[in-house]
Amino acid sequence: MKKIIIVGAGLGGLAAGVLLQVRGFDVTIVEKNGHVGGKMMPMNLGEYSFDFGPNTITMPHVFQQVFKEAGENPDDYMRLIKLNNHTKNWFNDGSTFMMTTNRDEMIHQLEQLDPNGAKNYEHYLASVKKLYTIAQDQFFYRTFSSWKDYMNPSLFTSLLKVKPFETIDSFHRRFFENEKVINAFNRYATYIGSSPYVSPATFSLIGHLEMNEGVYYVQGGNSRIAEGFAKVFQKAGGTLVLNEQVEKVQVKNKKAVGIKLESGEKLPADSIIVNGDLLQAYPFLVDEADRPHFTNKMVSKFEPSISAYVILAGTKNRNDSLIHHQVYFAEDYKREFYELFEKKQLPADPTIYICNSSYTDRSVAPGDNLFILVNAPAGMSNDNGYEQVIYEKLKRFDIDITSTLSCQKIITPSWIEKQFGAYKGALYGISANRKMDSFLRPSNVSKDVRGLYFVGGTTHPGGGSPMVTISGINVANLIST
Repeated sequence: MKKIIIVGAGLGGLAAGVLLQVRGFDVTIVEKNGHVGGKMMPMNLGEYSFDFGPNTITMPHVFQQVFKEAGENPDDYMRLIKLNNHTKNWFNDGSTFMMTTNRDEMIHQLEQLDPNGAKNYEHYLASVKKLYTIAQDQFFYRTFSSWKDYMNPSLFTSLLKVKPFETIDSFHRRFFENEKVINAFNRYATYIGSSPYVSPATFSLIGHLEMNEGVYYVQGGNSRIAEGFAKVFQKAGGTLVLNEQVEKVQVKNKKAVGIKLESGEKLPADSIIVNGDLLQAYPFLVDEADRPHFTNKMVSKFEPSISAYVILAGTKNRNDSLIHHQVYFAEDYKREFYELFEKKQLPADPTIYICNSSYTDRSVAPGDNLFILVNAPAGMSNDNGYEQVIYEKLKRFDIDITSTLSCQKIITPSWIEKQFGAYKGALYGISANRKMDSFLRPSNVSKDVRGLYFVGGTTHPGGGSPMVTISGINVANLIST
């Protein structure tokens, strides 16, 4: 029986572990933290429970696929709740725009805000569905190692169809004219840690996931997905080791042969999967001499995605204006990305996202459990009391948190870097601001070390919970064949 060691128990590592274990491999997952799921981390402040991330769940069939292949019923591990009116967008003039899968309601709102957008909305939905279908059929479930992989005529044709040379912003302006509406859809770029003004229109396919298929929440917290994977993995006979740091991947004759733990213990393996931020994990685990195609100098050339400045705030009372998801936009949304990526600073007028999962699930908090997120530049270490900027802006929208605050925790990019081994605290690995990094992410297979594989948001097919789970599925399939 071949031995597989997986370094890191994020969703990608867990998915690969489940599939390989049920296919007859002997799999051990080693995780440095005391929880599974990586950034899909449950956090508690007294009676208040929060999901560190992700707060938005799409593509539930991807997670269900892992459970089903293991012979399990997904409903036994995660109860999905669809949020029909899922995100309320607020603007400085007091106007709002509700994102919903109800097409008639969307068109009705657009008739008030953007009459041309109302006429184009069905065309928009068809266009983003087409982008998604092509990406799913041609890209998500493949592994790529070089541009040569794209030279297959049919694959190359598919690449051109997903609009790689157009920006997200330009794509949305084909359908909508109102700047507020455009900003609401442009925010999808932040789901991949990038700017809508430079990242490819391909990622507008997120609109299909949210506006056609819908947004979900898992009863009890989204981290139940990762916890479910871990239970199934162990039920199948897999070994899960928590609170154990892997110090080194052992390489012999250009072949991965095992790992060395911080305790000094060595574990042999036939293959090793690294589930972590590749920009930080690969250089940490493998000596530079053993990875000439991924040197430290090459790592420094990648642009990390945006990070986050987060406030976890538990309030004594419930605010009736807060639904499950809401966004309070900056007056000048484009300037915010200039400040993030060019000036490398926190926005002066931030767009604020708030998840209040207690709106849907009263069991997680006695009041509101507010996950408040502002986009932050990767590598930022000093916040200088930035929470006051956020709280003061929210007061202008009649959201007074400080007067009813029961508990609070502030999370910065430096905390994210330390907690998750994320390069400069980036939430989504490499940004999609450059075409090369959008479509040719670091391969799932090491070019230099045989038997060494990678899963997670830094590798193909990209960031976000469904994508990192797919990376685990892809690598499991690759090893199994």
